[in-house]
Amino acid sequence: MPDLVPVHGGLDAPVNRVVPLSRRKQFLQEAAELPTVEVSRADLSTVYRIADGTLSPLTGPMDEATWHYVLDHDALDFGFRHYAWTAPISFPVADEEAKRIRVGRPVALVHEGEPVAIVRVTSLFEWDKPKHIEKFYGTRRTDHPGGRMILEDPRTKLLGGELWALPQVVDPEYGEFVLSPRQVRTLIAERRWERALAFQTRNPLHRAHEYALVAGVERLTRQGYFAGVVLNPLVGELKEDDVPARVRMRCYRALHDLKLLGKGDKDEALWRELGYDLTEVFELVGLDIKMLYGGPKEAVMHAIYRQNLGFTDIVIGRKHADAPYDDGTPIWGDFDAQEIFQHLRGDLRIQPCNIGFAAYFESVGRVDLIENHPGEKPVSISGSKIREMLTRGERPDERILRPEIADILIAYYREQAARKSNERQRG
Repeated sequence: MPDLVPVHGGLDAPVNRVVPLSRRKQFLQEAAELPTVEVSRADLSTVYRIADGTLSPLTGPMDEATWHYVLDHDALDFGFRHYAWTAPISFPVADEEAKRIRVGRPVALVHEGEPVAIVRVTSLFEWDKPKHIEKFYGTRRTDHPGGRMILEDPRTKLLGGELWALPQVVDPEYGEFVLSPRQVRTLIAERRWERALAFQTRNPLHRAHEYALVAGVERLTRQGYFAGVVLNPLVGELKEDDVPARVRMRCYRALHDLKLLGKGDKDEALWRELGYDLTEVFELVGLDIKMLYGGPKEAVMHAIYRQNLGFTDIVIGRKHADAPYDDGTPIWGDFDAQEIFQHLRGDLRIQPCNIGFAAYFESVGRVDLIENHPGEKPVSISGSKIREMLTRGERPDERILRPEIADILIAYYREQAARKSNERQRG
């Protein structure tokens, strides 16, 4: 069965720069003789996503010309065509490491001293951090997560070239859910879906967040498609105050395995008429890639990742990938992440499925889109209040957060509190 959507960049198949196990010994011997560049945990996920094709058509970190072209044009010039692309991707290099690098020669990328990839260097250049921040985030201010992520990195140079990487080590807790583009495309083909909808998140799902999956797949289903929906959370590098991936994946697994998605909120009549249930077209697949906290331009990158994974559609919410300034004021408008798809400067085949805010409304006894209830006050609790309740071991109102999810988070906050208490006692 043919794929539902082409690989980004017009390729026949996703890029594959993963070294076969049969060549691992030879690869490690070669890497041991090369100058090294240490990659961070966040960089490491980028190494693997280039190698497995999630970042197709890239075959390595961008050279200087491409890095600047992406920032200036929000596109890749590839194969005589322009393809939408908004984030420059090259590997940071420390000054001491740079002294040992020669353009045209290979270097070994290492993480915590262990070789993970070899890059044949085509470019070594200055990291223009002010330009990176202004062009990607749309602001010269640096008091926001993305600005700090760039400015606080002590490295000053960037590396471009052609990459080959060893297979990614499987995380024992959730690695089985992290699939390559080829594997996700196979999953979609085996399900025989006509449309495949991805949902991006970095948070445990409240019922209002969860409803975006419900609303999106029901919209496609009403249009006459046999559609599937995949919860595709980021499990890569996040902010310090984000809930860790291992905990979030437990929440997502509960939502999937206990068939909770849409419970009490889905259109029961629609699914009854179809003869199958929403939970039967719902899957969970993790994506190990770092969060950029880049608002509209990151929304485009989220769409590119999912097109390469084989999805035809991606939920784009209001304030998608949002991260405000430190004083709480917004960097972007509420709808900027949705509107950017109307002004792309290159080809992109995946379709945005724009979904607004949702909340629980007493008038219908379920979660629904706020736009359907003008003037009506929804049931609401602030995020900080929910966190306070969970920290105290209390379940929030189940109209806001499902008890099954709340219990997982309560256990996490209890564990976190115990660890901090032990650290204080030792200190």
